[in-house]
Amino acid sequence: MPYIIDGHNLIPRIPGLSLQDIDDEMQLIEMLQDYCRLSRKKVEVYFDNAPPGQLKAQKFGHVTAFFVRAGTTADQAIQQKLRRLGNESRNWSVVSSDREVQSAARAARATVIPTQTFADQLLRTVEQTHTSTDISEEPTMSSEEMEDWLNLFGESDEN
Repeated sequence: MPYIIDGHNLIPRIPGLSLQDIDDEMQLIEMLQDYCRLSRKKVEVYFDNAPPGQLKAQKFGHVTAFFVRAGTTADQAIQQKLRRLGNESRNWSVVSSDREVQSAARAARATVIPTQTFADQLLRTVEQTHTSTDISEEPTMSSEEMEDWLNLFGESDEN
């Protein structure tokens, strides 16, 4: 089930991210890319206040970021997306804690996920992988393997 995410609603829920950061959107997009790769999900994330000249939509792997220009909001763009989806919206999950967005999602029969719930899921998924790929222990060799290597490279006690 793909996700529609209210990006500026999610950023403050992620430790280490802040709406005050210049690159807060890109930091979130990078985390979402990891999440999508690991969970095999598709994400559309919407951000308010796009700077002039920025592309309206950008694709980052399985993450599509929509930068909503002044005059409209990410909340309105999400509601428009749900209307365009029609009956298909029931196959999507909407991540937001905004009551209007949640109400529109429920009316469209999409699944509603509170922002903090998704943030916790995102962090667990991303951290789990980073933990499993970190080498926390040095590889071990038996004394026989070590002796073989030392003999092979001429560092044995016997030399």
